[in-house]
Amino acid sequence: MTRTTVLKFGKVENADTSDLPGWVVVEGKPTMKTAVQHTTKDGKVLSGTWQATPGTYHATYTDYEFVHMIAGRIVITPDGGEPVEVGPGDAFVVEADFKGTWKIVEPVTKHFVVTVGS
Repeated sequence: MTRTTVLKFGKVENADTSDLPGWVVVEGKPTMKTAVQHTTKDGKVLSGTWQATPGTYHATYTDYEFVHMIAGRIVITPDGGEPVEVGPGDAFVVEADFKGTWKIVEPVTKHFVVTVGS
């Protein structure tokens, strides 16, 4: 049996349109789509594409996430911390204990890698 060792992400299809667990709308009427496009055999690492429309969520993380922004602009503000603006081409990480707001300023497309149970 041949195992695929390289997977190129294609179109976002069959995306989940429900809000992520721990994400609560606090301003506007943002929507999101999450497409998990790959999961490791042990289920500990998920990767895919996330899209969102303008508005603000308060997010509570339980898992580590690496992000590469493809399009759009977000201002991320940890509770009690300083805002960080990210846009196209930026890469960043969010630690598993993050709590704060994600203000989607412009429609966003990002690629993500999440380590489950980190």
